[in-house]
Amino acid sequence: MQTFEMIRAQSAGDAVRLGAQGNAARPVRFIAGGTTLLDLMKLNVEQPQQVLDINRLPLAQVEQTPDGGLKIGALVRNSDLANHPLVMQRYPVLSQALLSGASAQLRNMATTGGNLLQRTRCVYFRDTAMACNKRAPGSGCSAIGGFNRNLAILGASDDCIATNPSDMNVALTALEAVIHVQGAGGNRSIAIGDFFLLPGNTPQRETVLEPGDLITHVTLAAPAAATHSTYLKLRDRASYEFALSSAAVVVGVANGRIHHARVALGGVGTRPWRSPEAEAVLINASASADTFAQAAKAAVRNAVPRSENGFKVDLVQRCLVHALTTVASAQRNI
Repeated sequence: MQTFEMIRAQSAGDAVRLGAQGNAARPVRFIAGGTTLLDLMKLNVEQPQQVLDINRLPLAQVEQTPDGGLKIGALVRNSDLANHPLVMQRYPVLSQALLSGASAQLRNMATTGGNLLQRTRCVYFRDTAMACNKRAPGSGCSAIGGFNRNLAILGASDDCIATNPSDMNVALTALEAVIHVQGAGGNRSIAIGDFFLLPGNTPQRETVLEPGDLITHVTLAAPAAATHSTYLKLRDRASYEFALSSAAVVVGVANGRIHHARVALGGVGTRPWRSPEAEAVLINASASADTFAQAAKAAVRNAVPRSENGFKVDLVQRCLVHALTTVASAQRNI
């Protein structure tokens, strides 16, 4: 770990001002729980000159909005969010996703804003001796011809096939969350579908955030009428493991037909992967095993497996079918 200066931000404006002074040569990073940043600093993947502690900012509340939605502060800890009564009752897919991630100790520290910015677990990104375009642009991608079992089959490029590791982000994608940011140019609201970037030929840039941009909160719309949701995560072991495949689904069924469908996939995409292809199959179709199988097949239509992760094409379909069956069954049993 390299030496750095630690500064405590006194206000959101203070954090934005100090953060905007950073650049590639002298990076500045915000720190809250530190569950990702500190790991990467120890590995010398991240080498910030300044670290801004934002833990004392008033961004740790979960509040109902006037329209029946939810406002989630950027500093709300994952464990608090997962166990919040409104989240458990109205957005179970989010609660389930959070509780499936990491360990209880990490969930007690990790924050909503930090989870949105969680970096990939690709072993080549985390090893400074290896070529990685995400860490060192232009150096190459060791994963394409190397160990890629855990990496992406959707949204990859010739420069990067790293997966987004977050469970929370998959659920927020299915819930069509909006991310609120305070920056040097003022405040703005970003739909989660526009927040994460595909790697293309600039994999080092993962989101639309600019230097100094501070995530202040996330909002969720009121749940769509007569819908159920669930999160299913498939992994190598039962705890403290990242997804090989996951599915977050929000589905509404009436009279045997699907009137609302939102599908997001994890563990298989370079960003939390919304699947409009699967949704198009589901909307107005019967809530049947055949429909779910067709939707799952559509979800991987553009998949590009590599040497070791071809199994994910079948695995994610099975995962999605199981998740859709679960929510459909829940509505039939009401």
